Amino acid sequence: MQQYPQAGTVEDGFGEVRRVFAENFADGEELGAAVCVYHRGRAVVDLWGGWAGPERTDPWRRDTLAVLASPTKALVTASFLHLVEREGLDLDEPVGAVWPEFGEHGKGSITPRMVLAQRSGVVCLDHAPITPEGLREHAPVARALAAARPEWEPGTAHGYHATTYGHLLSELIRRRTGLTAGRYFARHLAGPLGLNAFIGLPHDHRAAHLATMMESKAEALMDGADPGTELAMLRALGDPGSLTHRAMIGSMRLYDALDPEVEDPSYGGLASAHALARLFAALVGEVDGFRVVGPQVTAEVARPYSRGTCRVVLLPSTWGLGFMLPDSPVFPASAGLGPRAFGFDGANGTFVFADPDRELAFAYVQNAGSRTIGRMNDRAHRLVEALHRSLQPIQSL
Repeated sequence: MQQYPQAGTVEDGFGEVRRVFAENFADGEELGAAVCVYHRGRAVVDLWGGWAGPERTDPWRRDTLAVLASPTKALVTASFLHLVEREGLDLDEPVGAVWPEFGEHGKGSITPRMVLAQRSGVVCLDHAPITPEGLREHAPVARALAAARPEWEPGTAHGYHATTYGHLLSELIRRRTGLTAGRYFARHLAGPLGLNAFIGLPHDHRAAHLATMMESKAEALMDGADPGTELAMLRALGDPGSLTHRAMIGSMRLYDALDPEVEDPSYGGLASAHALARLFAALVGEVDGFRVVGPQVTAEVARPYSRGTCRVVLLPSTWGLGFMLPDSPVFPASAGLGPRAFGFDGANGTFVFADPDRELAFAYVQNAGSRTIGRMNDRAHRLVEALHRSLQPIQSL
């Protein structure tokens, strides 16, 4: 049997999470992974194990950085909401008020709230796809966003801003502060919280321990939904003329692996599980005296702004301000999340959430990829269920 190195700490009462974490490796489903849980402002589970790469010679470490994929947007959202609260910004002021060029081509009514709730309609840059050079320079992407036209009347529907989301918020942050999202995150959130997390790896961190991400292979579709709808999404993803393809694939021309120093605020974040859980804990409470946003903003985050079939992914989803909400199918009922929980999943299997009612934050990162579409990675699901079982005796006290 293949042996997988494992390490970390678990407080009394959370041993069920350790057991399931070990089972995921014993079943042969993991290559390398880490899981961290914060409860009431401190880490109660902090586990890591397996290998950072397919050669199985380099053990996963507590500080191993995993590629986040879509949950990178959670780092950008946290940064933007921190700025909103710090400067008292109006989420309903048109984006064009601070970014005049953006207000053209039918985008004059778009507000930051619409962007956060996936309702702006600005989901495609296939007229000027993002390239590695564009990411390095930042300005070409901003110009492409300003020249884009919304794919539906802003505010009337929702569709996942798969490619554009991080760049839209990054430019709004830059217009207000002179800092891109990655630099703002590093200075105002990662620094104060001591997070091993990055949107663009600083040059002096080139020796950071990076996991090698294996390619995800979807073998299972979303539970409890119409298979025809799921197959329609897969077909649309392969159709260059569909909105699904244009928004998720056609808007990028990234054929080679990006330099980790390059900021990609929609997909390219790097973080350890501990850093992700600590950040989400600071979104719902104080962590060592620091809180990202206050209770009022946290309550707005968990308010459902968009619900129903996503125009891009063609599957049902529910969004608050920048985060997925529990009645999205990606959060199964058996996970036991509270009604005000919020989080993010990645097609590569990453999963993170916060639950303010339980004073809880959870993060799971790995490099074996995911075999599911439209729902939580099975390994993450089992870990969240184990956490739910662990919390039940605590909540009954």
